[in-house]
Amino acid sequence: MNDKIANDFKEAMKSQDKFSLSVLRMLKSAIQMDAINKKHELNDEEIIGVIKKQVKMRKDSVEEYKKYQKLDEVESLQKEIAILSEYLPEEASKEQIIEAINKAFEIINPTSMKDMGAIMKEVSSMLPNADKSLVSKLVKEKLN
Repeated sequence: MNDKIANDFKEAMKSQDKFSLSVLRMLKSAIQMDAINKKHELNDEEIIGVIKKQVKMRKDSVEEYKKYQKLDEVESLQKEIAILSEYLPEEASKEQIIEAINKAFEIINPTSMKDMGAIMKEVSSMLPNADKSLVSKLVKEKLN
């Protein structure tokens, strides 16, 4: 994963794609900071975690900018999300998530909202590449 990011960084430099270059520079910096904090070189799974965190930050910012009608920033952030998403494994579809939630309900047989954590854990083990916020929303709906 590190090699792919480094190669894409070099390509962006060669093609003088300043936008991609700045996004990749920021990503490399975030990965480096996480490696320093963890005191070891990150493996692919940890790098994917860093990328997911960066995408989530941008998605949250998009929502805030939309509230204040700052459409230029929204467009820029969406481009950044698209670039970062290229490094992430494909997310589970809504149908796959619903299917996993139904299986988790069969396994755990929840009685109240107190069981939500157990359901989330079960669904995460079945679909590690699922959007956690969507899973949470769907589990809450099903519990209510």
